[in-house]
Amino acid sequence: MRHFDDLDRRRFLLTGAAGLAAAALPFRFAYAATPPHRFEHGTFKIAVVSDGFLKVPANVLLPDAPKDELAAQVKAAGESPDDLKPATNITLIDTGSDLILVDAGSGQNFVPSAGKLSENLKEAGIDPVKITKVVFTHAHPDHLWGLADGDTLRFPNADFHVGAAEWKFWSDGDLKQKLPEPMHFMINGAAENLARIQTRVKQVKGGDEIATGVQVLDTPGHTPGHISLQLTGGDGLIVVGDALGHAQISFSHPEWRHGFDTVSGLAVETRRALLDRAAKEKTKLIGYHFPYPGVGFVERKDTAYRFLPA
Repeated sequence: MRHFDDLDRRRFLLTGAAGLAAAALPFRFAYAATPPHRFEHGTFKIAVVSDGFLKVPANVLLPDAPKDELAAQVKAAGESPDDLKPATNITLIDTGSDLILVDAGSGQNFVPSAGKLSENLKEAGIDPVKITKVVFTHAHPDHLWGLADGDTLRFPNADFHVGAAEWKFWSDGDLKQKLPEPMHFMINGAAENLARIQTRVKQVKGGDEIATGVQVLDTPGHTPGHISLQLTGGDGLIVVGDALGHAQISFSHPEWRHGFDTVSGLAVETRRALLDRAAKEKTKLIGYHFPYPGVGFVERKDTAYRFLPA
């Protein structure tokens, strides 16, 4: 299995610097509040709330993909190879007794096109103080850094849930020696934000219940402790986080290495297993980075799969 610290250092020096520079730029996009996408699943009421979107070149997201084939996949997705704009879709699960938020978005200190969760929650009439549980699929900036506004937690009455393996990974005191220097801002951000919830966090593992009918599913590889959530009802629903990162490419070529996967071989195994299960069981998915609202199904196509928006 190939790890982050084995990746080409120069590429990360370039892309890491570019990402930090983008975060420092003034916001240049005309932004309109995005209404939530609501639906019912079994006894649950689901809302997908937008945190905005990211910007990344295709060859950074898929660094080993054949150039021509990658261009064809990007074109099929209706995107530009130099300017992919993956959405950031945050799932809110109303169980009747709990209001569960899955990930917290980017906050204001990552990239200017994201960090819109707070205003979209407000637009949707959802009061952050009523959120009782926040589950983090993993501790990357676009999922964790929206936890707080300065030192003030945005979800003051919530309990927090993080995969035990994820907590262990980011708590490793030697992590900066294991990852290239451009990734150190991620380590610093994870440490700072996880420290804010240290006394209120529950470390979870596959099979644990967040609430009745809402269960942790281990989906490692993108990060060592990445988790998803599976919900009972109908043919099931899986909130996949970044275990499936792109609604076209992850389905057509699950074997292609993603540039931001920490343990790439394991990430490929996880992608294949998720896609195979969802196709066989007709399970509904919510993808964090799929085109908003990211809700749909998996269908087999030739030797791979395709995403069918719901």
